Order: sequence, then structure tokens, then C-alpha cells
Amino acid sequence: MAEKTNQQVYPLAPSNGNPRSDEESNTLQSKELKRKKRIKLAIYIAAFAVFQTIVILVFALTVMRVRTPKVSLGTDVTFSKLNSTGNETSSPSFNITFIAQVRVKNTNFGPYKYEETTAIFKYRDVKVGQVTIPKGKAGLRSTKKVSVTVDVNLNALQTTSSNLGNDLKKEVLTLNGQAKFTGKVELMFVMKKKKATEMNCRMIINLTSKILKDLICE
Repeated sequence: MAEKTNQQVYPLAPSNGNPRSDEESNTLQSKELKRKKRIKLAIYIAAFAVFQTIVILVFALTVMRVRTPKVSLGTDVTFSKLNSTGNETSSPSFNITFIAQVRVKNTNFGPYKYEETTAIFKYRDVKVGQVTIPKGKAGLRSTKKVSVTVDVNLNALQTTSSNLGNDLKKEVLTLNGQAKFTGKVELMFVMKKKKATEMNCRMIINLTSKILKDLICE
């Protein structure tokens, strides 16, 4: 019993021998977390800036790019009158009336408003007819179709009779249709840019069957 009484009692060691060291460690961890957050934020901002740049470039190259509208004649041509007389020896002539579609194709992201113009039809560089095309508008990324009635005629007094006579003998007649359009493309309701375009089509008419054999537009 005496031995137990004389035993020395030692105090327990503190659970944390260096409180300051733990505080410094926590501070370093907090700073590291903040640094990583700043890096992530910078990465997100840079990625967003790159994305915005790509969007702006795509927008500028597609939506805001102004393209020249294309004008052509449609293939659905109908002849209400088709008369031709003569050959290479007699007095050759022709008198034709047909209905055609003038097509204004607008591929822009905004309407194309064009002014009134005149389409001229020629046979071997000789003017044989014309038609007025009223002013109009081709909507964004659409095609405006305008029906026109054209009267063309030619006799031997206006051209070399042998050329016309030979063509009539072959029962094939070639006409060239030309027109120049001027107008403006409107983008985003604020930007307007002038655009001119031309129609240049070659019509090959079969005089026997009275149909359009071929149509080539440049």
C-alpha cells in the first residue's frame, strides 16, 4: 500500500504541442485554395473570351457578310404566240410572245430591295424586245419571282436575212435576255449596302414544238 502512495504522478502531455504551427498550416491551405480558385476563374474568363471571339467571327463571316444577289430566268416559259416565216432566200421574220419568270435569288440575312429596271432581249446582238420589271423586294434568304410577258419580233430589214433564214430553216431560235438590277441589302434593320447584279440568259427555242429547248444563265 505504501508503494502505491509513494509513486510519482506525471501530467499528461498536451494534445497539440504547437498550436501556432497548425494555424500557419490552415492559413497556407486557405491561400492555396484561393489561388486555385483564381486560376479557375481566369481559365473560365479566357475560355469565355475565346468563345465570344469565335461567335463574333462566325457572325461577321455569315450573317453580316453581304453577298451579291443572283438574277435569272425560270425554265417554266410558256409561249402564247410563236410565228416565224421565210427562209434564207425569202423575207424571214419571227413574232413571238412568251411568259417567263424573272427570279431574284437573295442569300443574305436581310432583304434586298431593287429598283425598277428593263430586261432587253436580243437576237444576234440586235434588240428584238424589252420588258419592264417593277421595283420589288427579295426577302432574307429567299427568291423573288416576277412574271413578265415579253414580245419579241424581227424582220429582214433589221438584220442579215441569211442568218435569220438559216436559223428559221433549222427550226431553232436563240435569244439573249439581259438586265441590270440596282438596289440595297439591309442587315439588322440598320446596315444598308448597295448591291448591283445582272441577268444574262440564253434561250434556245424549238420553233417546231414551240417549247423552250434549253436555258443557260450565267
